Amino acid sequence: MHLVNEQENVFAEFGLPGRPGTDAFWAAVGTPLSVPARDGSGDWDTLFLWRGSAASVEFESWSEPVSLRRWADTDCWYAQVRMPARLRVTYRIVVGDAGYADPFNPVGVGGDRSIAAAPDAPAQPHWPVLGAADVLPLPRIRVRMTGGRLGGRRTVRVHPVGGGGPVVLLLDGDDWLHLHPAMTAFDSAVAGGAMPPVTLVFLPTKAREAEFGCGPALWEAVRDELLPLVTESGVPADPDRLVVAGQSLGGLSAMYAALEFPELVSRVACQSGSFWWTPDALGSADPLGGPVGGVIAARLRERPDLSGLRVAFDVGEHEAGMLPHCELTETLTERAGATVRVSRSPSGHDRAGWRHALLRDVAWALS
Repeated sequence: MHLVNEQENVFAEFGLPGRPGTDAFWAAVGTPLSVPARDGSGDWDTLFLWRGSAASVEFESWSEPVSLRRWADTDCWYAQVRMPARLRVTYRIVVGDAGYADPFNPVGVGGDRSIAAAPDAPAQPHWPVLGAADVLPLPRIRVRMTGGRLGGRRTVRVHPVGGGGPVVLLLDGDDWLHLHPAMTAFDSAVAGGAMPPVTLVFLPTKAREAEFGCGPALWEAVRDELLPLVTESGVPADPDRLVVAGQSLGGLSAMYAALEFPELVSRVACQSGSFWWTPDALGSADPLGGPVGGVIAARLRERPDLSGLRVAFDVGEHEAGMLPHCELTETLTERAGATVRVSRSPSGHDRAGWRHALLRDVAWALS
Protein backbone atom coordinates (compact mmCIF):
# COMPACT_ATOMS: atom_id res chain seq x y z
CA MET A 1 0.00 0.00 0.00
CA HIS A 2 2.88 2.34 0.73
CA LEU A 3 4.11 1.94 -2.86
CA VAL A 4 0.68 2.74 -4.30
CA ASN A 5 0.37 5.88 -2.18
CA GLU A 6 3.86 6.98 -3.18
CA GLN A 7 2.97 6.58 -6.85
CA GLU A 8 -0.28 8.49 -6.38
CA ASN A 9 1.73 11.34 -4.92
CA VAL A 10 4.04 11.22 -7.93
CA PHE A 11 1.14 11.73 -10.33
CA ALA A 12 -0.40 14.46 -8.17
CA GLU A 13 2.91 16.34 -8.23
CA PHE A 14 2.48 16.69 -11.98
CA GLY A 15 -1.07 18.00 -11.64
CA LEU A 16 -2.85 14.87 -12.83
CA PRO A 17 -6.24 14.33 -11.15
CA GLY A 18 -8.01 11.11 -10.34
CA ARG A 19 -6.80 7.61 -9.73
CA PRO A 20 -4.17 6.47 -12.29
CA GLY A 21 -5.60 4.14 -14.91
CA THR A 22 -9.17 5.45 -14.74
CA ASP A 23 -10.93 7.12 -17.64
CA ALA A 24 -10.86 10.46 -15.79
CA PHE A 25 -7.12 10.17 -15.35
CA TRP A 26 -6.44 9.38 -19.01
CA ALA A 27 -8.75 12.17 -20.18
CA ALA A 28 -6.55 14.69 -18.36
CA VAL A 29 -3.20 13.36 -19.56
CA GLY A 30 -0.92 15.40 -21.78
CA THR A 31 2.72 14.36 -21.60
CA PRO A 32 5.53 14.78 -21.10
CA LEU A 33 4.96 16.85 -17.96
CA SER A 34 7.82 18.59 -16.14
CA VAL A 35 8.31 20.07 -12.68
CA PRO A 36 11.47 21.70 -11.29
CA ALA A 37 13.88 19.25 -9.71
CA ARG A 38 13.72 19.51 -5.93
CA ASP A 39 17.51 19.73 -5.56
CA GLY A 40 17.60 23.24 -7.02
CA SER A 41 19.90 22.15 -9.86
CA GLY A 42 17.79 23.83 -12.54
CA ASP A 43 17.02 20.42 -14.05
CA TRP A 44 13.50 19.12 -14.65
CA ASP A 45 11.78 15.96 -13.44
CA THR A 46 9.73 14.85 -16.42
CA LEU A 47 6.88 12.34 -16.46
CA PHE A 48 6.28 10.03 -19.43
CA LEU A 49 3.14 7.87 -19.61
CA TRP A 50 1.95 4.97 -21.73
CA ARG A 51 -1.41 3.23 -21.75
CA GLY A 52 -1.20 -0.45 -22.57
CA SER A 53 1.47 -3.07 -21.94
CA ALA A 54 5.12 -3.00 -20.86
CA ALA A 55 7.13 -0.32 -22.67
CA SER A 56 10.22 1.87 -22.52
CA VAL A 57 11.13 5.40 -23.59
CA GLU A 58 13.92 5.55 -26.16
CA PHE A 59 15.72 8.87 -26.66
CA GLU A 60 17.65 10.15 -29.66
CA SER A 61 21.31 10.00 -28.59
CA TRP A 62 20.85 11.89 -25.31
CA SER A 63 20.19 9.01 -22.89
CA GLU A 64 19.96 5.27 -22.62
CA PRO A 65 16.39 3.86 -22.88
CA VAL A 66 14.30 4.11 -19.72
CA SER A 67 11.89 1.31 -18.78
CA LEU A 68 8.39 2.33 -17.71
CA ARG A 69 6.93 1.02 -14.45
CA ARG A 70 3.39 -0.27 -14.11
CA TRP A 71 1.04 1.36 -11.61
CA ALA A 72 -0.57 -1.40 -9.56
CA ASP A 73 -2.56 -3.71 -11.85
CA THR A 74 -3.74 -1.00 -14.26
CA ASP A 75 -2.86 -0.25 -17.87
CA CYS A 76 -0.84 2.80 -16.71
CA TRP A 77 2.92 2.66 -17.28
CA TYR A 78 5.11 5.57 -16.27
CA ALA A 79 8.66 6.86 -15.82
CA GLN A 80 10.15 9.93 -14.22
CA VAL A 81 13.19 11.14 -16.14
CA ARG A 82 15.60 13.85 -15.01
CA MET A 83 16.09 16.24 -17.94
CA PRO A 84 18.70 18.98 -17.94
CA ALA A 85 17.73 22.61 -18.35
CA ARG A 86 16.82 23.75 -21.88
CA LEU A 87 17.00 20.27 -23.41
CA ARG A 88 14.97 19.43 -26.51
CA VAL A 89 15.04 15.78 -27.54
CA THR A 90 13.38 13.33 -29.91
CA TYR A 91 11.97 10.17 -28.34
CA ARG A 92 9.61 7.28 -28.97
CA ILE A 93 7.73 4.70 -26.94
CA VAL A 94 9.03 1.20 -27.63
CA VAL A 95 6.81 -1.85 -27.11
CA GLY A 96 8.52 -5.08 -28.02
CA ASP A 97 10.26 -4.41 -31.33
CA ALA A 98 7.91 -1.60 -32.40
CA GLY A 99 8.33 2.13 -31.84
CA TYR A 100 5.45 4.61 -31.49
CA ALA A 101 4.93 8.32 -31.16
CA ASP A 102 3.70 9.40 -27.75
CA PRO A 103 -0.12 9.48 -28.15
CA PHE A 104 -0.38 12.09 -25.38
CA ASN A 105 2.12 14.51 -26.96
CA PRO A 106 0.91 16.84 -29.74
CA VAL A 107 4.46 17.45 -31.04
CA GLY A 108 5.30 14.67 -33.47
CA VAL A 109 8.22 13.83 -35.76
CA GLY A 110 7.16 11.61 -38.61
CA GLY A 111 4.82 8.77 -37.74
CA ASP A 112 6.66 7.13 -34.89
CA ARG A 113 8.49 9.79 -32.85
CA SER A 114 7.76 12.79 -30.66
CA ILE A 115 9.68 15.77 -29.28
CA ALA A 116 10.06 16.55 -25.59
CA ALA A 117 11.24 20.00 -24.55
CA ALA A 118 12.07 21.25 -21.08
CA PRO A 119 9.84 24.20 -20.10
CA ASP A 120 12.83 26.55 -20.38
CA ALA A 121 13.96 25.26 -23.78
CA PRO A 122 14.50 28.16 -26.21
CA ALA A 123 11.71 28.75 -28.69
CA GLN A 124 12.15 27.60 -32.26
CA PRO A 125 10.51 30.34 -34.33
CA HIS A 126 9.03 29.39 -37.69
CA TRP A 127 8.84 25.62 -36.99
CA PRO A 128 5.15 24.60 -36.81
CA VAL A 129 3.81 22.15 -34.25
CA LEU A 130 2.78 19.02 -36.13
CA GLY A 131 1.34 15.79 -34.81
CA ALA A 132 2.65 12.36 -35.68
CA ALA A 133 -0.32 11.79 -38.00
CA ASP A 134 0.14 15.03 -39.96
CA VAL A 135 1.42 14.78 -43.53
CA LEU A 136 4.03 17.39 -44.39
CA PRO A 137 3.63 19.42 -47.57
CA LEU A 138 6.06 18.61 -50.36
CA PRO A 139 7.56 20.91 -53.00
CA ARG A 140 5.82 20.59 -56.33
CA ILE A 141 9.03 20.86 -58.35
CA ARG A 142 11.15 17.76 -58.85
CA VAL A 143 14.31 16.97 -60.75
CA ARG A 144 15.64 13.48 -61.29
CA MET A 145 19.26 12.47 -61.02
CA THR A 146 19.86 9.29 -63.04
CA GLY A 147 23.08 7.30 -63.19
CA GLY A 148 26.06 9.61 -63.12
CA ARG A 149 28.67 9.57 -60.39
CA LEU A 150 26.32 8.44 -57.66
CA GLY A 151 24.59 5.74 -59.69
CA GLY A 152 20.93 4.74 -59.54
CA ARG A 153 18.08 7.23 -59.53
CA ARG A 154 16.98 9.77 -56.98
CA THR A 155 14.30 12.42 -56.93
CA VAL A 156 15.39 15.82 -55.70
CA ARG A 157 12.70 18.27 -54.56
CA VAL A 158 13.15 21.99 -55.22
CA HIS A 159 11.25 24.81 -53.53
CA PRO A 160 11.68 28.52 -54.31
CA VAL A 161 11.01 30.52 -51.14
CA GLY A 162 9.85 34.11 -51.55
CA GLY A 163 10.35 33.90 -55.30
CA GLY A 164 13.65 32.04 -55.09
CA GLY A 165 17.26 33.12 -54.78
CA PRO A 166 20.55 31.61 -53.61
CA VAL A 167 20.49 27.83 -53.59
CA VAL A 168 20.35 26.22 -50.14
CA LEU A 169 21.37 22.59 -50.51
CA LEU A 170 19.89 20.51 -47.67
CA LEU A 171 21.82 17.27 -47.24
CA ASP A 172 19.74 14.39 -45.87
CA GLY A 173 16.91 16.12 -47.69
CA ASP A 174 14.35 13.40 -47.01
CA ASP A 175 14.60 14.01 -43.27
CA TRP A 176 13.88 17.72 -43.82
CA LEU A 177 10.97 16.82 -46.08
CA HIS A 178 9.24 14.00 -44.21
CA LEU A 179 10.23 14.35 -40.54
CA HIS A 180 10.91 18.05 -39.95
CA PRO A 181 8.91 20.62 -41.97
CA ALA A 182 11.82 22.65 -43.34
CA MET A 183 9.81 23.88 -46.32
CA THR A 184 7.22 25.49 -44.05
CA ALA A 185 9.87 26.83 -41.68
CA PHE A 186 11.87 28.51 -44.45
CA ASP A 187 8.67 29.95 -45.93
CA SER A 188 7.89 31.50 -42.55
CA ALA A 189 11.43 32.78 -42.00
CA VAL A 190 11.57 34.49 -45.39
CA ALA A 191 8.06 35.93 -45.03
CA GLY A 192 9.02 37.29 -41.62
CA GLY A 193 12.20 38.93 -42.88
CA ALA A 194 14.57 36.61 -41.00
CA MET A 195 16.42 35.75 -44.22
CA PRO A 196 16.36 36.71 -47.89
CA PRO A 197 14.51 34.65 -50.50
CA VAL A 198 16.22 31.34 -51.25
CA THR A 199 15.74 28.23 -53.35
CA LEU A 200 15.73 25.04 -51.28
CA VAL A 201 17.14 21.87 -52.84
CA PHE A 202 16.38 18.73 -50.83
CA LEU A 203 19.03 16.15 -51.74
CA PRO A 204 18.12 12.65 -50.50
CA THR A 205 20.83 10.26 -49.40
CA LYS A 206 20.89 6.57 -50.22
CA ALA A 207 24.09 5.47 -48.46
CA ARG A 208 25.17 8.05 -45.89
CA GLU A 209 28.45 6.48 -44.87
CA ALA A 210 29.59 6.05 -48.47
CA GLU A 211 28.31 9.35 -49.86
CA PHE A 212 29.28 11.57 -46.90
CA GLY A 213 32.76 10.16 -46.36
CA CYS A 214 35.53 12.48 -47.49
CA GLY A 215 35.49 11.68 -51.20
CA PRO A 216 34.81 13.70 -54.35
CA ALA A 217 31.94 11.74 -56.00
CA LEU A 218 29.06 13.51 -54.23
CA TRP A 219 30.40 16.99 -54.89
CA GLU A 220 31.28 16.26 -58.50
CA ALA A 221 27.67 15.08 -58.91
CA VAL A 222 26.33 18.24 -57.23
CA ARG A 223 28.48 20.46 -59.44
CA ASP A 224 28.14 18.66 -62.76
CA GLU A 225 24.70 17.04 -62.52
CA LEU A 226 22.42 18.42 -59.82
CA LEU A 227 22.94 22.17 -60.08
CA PRO A 228 22.57 22.17 -63.88
CA LEU A 229 19.30 20.25 -63.48
CA VAL A 230 18.05 22.85 -61.00
CA THR A 231 18.99 25.66 -63.41
CA GLU A 232 17.30 23.90 -66.34
CA SER A 233 14.12 23.35 -64.33
CA GLY A 234 13.19 27.00 -64.74
CA VAL A 235 13.04 27.64 -60.99
CA PRO A 236 14.54 31.01 -60.02
CA ALA A 237 17.83 29.97 -58.43
CA ASP A 238 21.32 31.36 -57.98
CA PRO A 239 23.78 28.45 -57.68
CA ASP A 240 26.70 30.89 -57.54
CA ARG A 241 25.62 31.80 -53.99
CA LEU A 242 25.27 28.21 -52.81
CA VAL A 243 24.82 27.46 -49.10
CA VAL A 244 25.37 23.84 -48.03
CA ALA A 245 23.58 22.76 -44.85
CA GLY A 246 24.58 19.43 -43.32
CA GLN A 247 24.31 17.60 -40.02
CA SER A 248 26.49 14.87 -38.55
CA LEU A 249 28.14 13.07 -41.48
CA GLY A 250 26.45 15.64 -43.72
CA GLY A 251 28.27 18.41 -41.83
CA LEU A 252 31.54 16.55 -42.33
CA SER A 253 30.85 16.31 -46.06
CA ALA A 254 29.97 20.00 -46.29
CA MET A 255 33.31 20.96 -44.72
CA TYR A 256 35.15 18.56 -46.99
CA ALA A 257 33.51 20.26 -49.97
CA ALA A 258 34.50 23.71 -48.68
CA LEU A 259 38.12 22.53 -48.51
CA GLU A 260 38.33 20.57 -51.74
CA PHE A 261 35.74 22.35 -53.93
CA PRO A 262 36.10 26.00 -52.84
CA GLU A 263 34.89 27.28 -56.20
CA LEU A 264 31.61 25.46 -55.54
CA VAL A 265 31.13 25.71 -51.76
CA SER A 266 31.94 28.95 -49.95
CA ARG A 267 29.04 29.07 -47.46
CA VAL A 268 28.33 26.29 -44.97
CA ALA A 269 25.84 25.75 -42.14
CA CYS A 270 27.22 22.78 -40.19
CA GLN A 271 25.46 21.17 -37.25
CA SER A 272 27.31 18.54 -35.20
CA GLY A 273 29.78 17.72 -37.95
CA SER A 274 31.32 14.24 -37.62
CA PHE A 275 34.85 15.58 -37.44
CA TRP A 276 36.05 12.41 -35.74
CA TRP A 277 35.91 10.76 -39.17
CA THR A 278 38.88 8.92 -40.62
CA PRO A 279 38.73 6.23 -43.33
CA ASP A 280 38.75 3.44 -40.74
CA ALA A 281 36.85 5.12 -37.86
CA LEU A 282 33.42 3.64 -38.60
CA GLY A 283 34.79 0.13 -38.36
CA SER A 284 36.43 0.67 -34.99
CA ALA A 285 34.99 -0.15 -31.58
CA ASP A 286 35.15 3.55 -30.62
CA PRO A 287 34.66 5.71 -33.72
CA LEU A 288 35.09 8.93 -31.73
CA GLY A 289 38.26 7.71 -30.01
CA GLY A 290 40.67 8.38 -32.86
CA PRO A 291 42.71 11.51 -33.62
CA VAL A 292 40.89 14.68 -32.58
CA GLY A 293 39.39 16.39 -35.61
CA GLY A 294 40.05 13.43 -37.91
CA VAL A 295 40.96 14.03 -41.53
CA ILE A 296 39.40 17.51 -41.61
CA ALA A 297 41.70 18.77 -38.86
CA ALA A 298 44.67 17.19 -40.61
CA ARG A 299 43.76 19.01 -43.81
CA LEU A 300 43.20 22.30 -41.95
CA ARG A 301 46.67 22.06 -40.39
CA GLU A 302 48.04 22.49 -43.91
CA ARG A 303 46.67 26.05 -43.59
CA PRO A 304 44.63 26.26 -46.81
CA ASP A 305 43.48 29.75 -47.72
CA LEU A 306 39.90 29.86 -46.47
CA SER A 307 39.51 33.64 -46.65
CA GLY A 308 36.53 33.23 -49.00
CA LEU A 309 34.63 30.83 -46.71
CA ARG A 310 31.77 31.64 -44.33
CA VAL A 311 30.94 28.72 -42.07
CA ALA A 312 28.59 28.49 -39.09
CA PHE A 313 29.33 25.66 -36.67
CA ASP A 314 26.80 24.36 -34.16
CA VAL A 315 26.91 21.31 -31.91
CA GLY A 316 24.70 20.04 -29.10
CA GLU A 317 25.54 20.95 -25.51
CA HIS A 318 24.98 17.32 -24.54
CA GLU A 319 27.31 15.76 -27.14
CA ALA A 320 30.30 15.37 -24.86
CA GLY A 321 32.19 13.03 -27.17
CA MET A 322 31.73 15.32 -30.16
CA LEU A 323 32.87 18.55 -28.52
CA PRO A 324 36.68 18.09 -28.73
CA HIS A 325 36.47 17.20 -32.44
CA CYS A 326 34.19 20.14 -33.22
CA GLU A 327 36.11 22.64 -31.11
CA LEU A 328 39.42 21.86 -32.81
CA THR A 329 37.85 22.06 -36.26
CA GLU A 330 36.27 25.41 -35.41
CA THR A 331 39.58 26.82 -34.20
CA LEU A 332 41.62 25.58 -37.16
CA THR A 333 39.02 26.82 -39.66
CA GLU A 334 39.16 30.31 -38.23
CA ARG A 335 42.96 30.27 -38.19
CA ALA A 336 42.90 29.42 -41.89
CA GLY A 337 41.13 32.72 -42.57
CA ALA A 338 37.47 31.73 -42.75
CA THR A 339 34.72 33.87 -41.29
CA VAL A 340 33.38 31.62 -38.53
CA ARG A 341 30.32 31.61 -36.30
CA VAL A 342 30.19 29.18 -33.36
CA SER A 343 27.14 28.23 -31.29
CA ARG A 344 25.83 25.42 -29.11
CA SER A 345 22.30 23.99 -29.24
CA PRO A 346 20.53 22.68 -26.11
CA SER A 347 20.30 19.14 -27.42
CA GLY A 348 22.10 15.92 -28.13
CA HIS A 349 22.88 14.59 -31.61
CA ASP A 350 19.36 15.29 -32.73
CA ARG A 351 17.56 17.25 -35.45
CA ALA A 352 15.05 18.43 -32.85
CA GLY A 353 17.86 20.61 -31.51
CA TRP A 354 19.45 21.46 -34.87
CA ARG A 355 16.29 22.96 -36.39
CA HIS A 356 16.71 26.47 -35.02
CA ALA A 357 20.42 26.54 -35.91
CA LEU A 358 19.59 25.51 -39.48
CA LEU A 359 17.48 28.60 -40.18
CA ARG A 360 19.66 30.98 -38.19
CA ASP A 361 22.93 29.82 -39.72
CA VAL A 362 21.72 29.73 -43.32
CA ALA A 363 20.57 33.33 -42.86
CA TRP A 364 23.97 34.26 -41.39
CA ALA A 365 25.85 32.54 -44.22
CA LEU A 366 23.96 34.72 -46.72
CA SER A 367 24.34 37.95 -44.75
